[in-house]
Amino acid sequence: MESWRRLDEAAAGDARLSLRRCCGSSRWVDGMLARRPFGSMVALLGAARVVWNALDQNDWLEAFADHPQIGERDPAAAPADTREWSRREQAAVAAAEPEIRHALDKGNREYASKFGYIFLICATGRSPESILADLRRRLQNDAATEIQVAAEEQARITALRLQALT
Repeated sequence: MESWRRLDEAAAGDARLSLRRCCGSSRWVDGMLARRPFGSMVALLGAARVVWNALDQNDWLEAFADHPQIGERDPAAAPADTREWSRREQAAVAAAEPEIRHALDKGNREYASKFGYIFLICATGRSPESILADLRRRLQNDAATEIQVAAEEQARITALRLQALT
């Protein structure tokens, strides 16, 4: 069964749990529940984008906090209900050369120190080297630019997770 249909047919509590797995923002989940039924994948993804774009920075930060740091090697760092997704999304980074992992760890610390939240990137299908290059490039952003970039990355992650719901 397609993920949009599962969400449409699920009891409210089950739909809430499924949506929460896709995005850690409480207000996003509430907004999505208010838009059920979706009727199609296109409508589901469109609603996800509309709701996300209507949120404020605090909601975005709540969603970011629900992710493990890129390159995190402790599986317990991810919430239990999203641990497998995080592992798959970051599979290439987990297999990266030690010097790339070390550079990512260092960059993650710099990023968190500068911006106050974790470096968030849609890692699916990306090489560790390209992720590191983006991390280094994004460290040059000012705070206002970077929160927008990170929010867009979260929106991409959410869309992929909505499509993968089972």
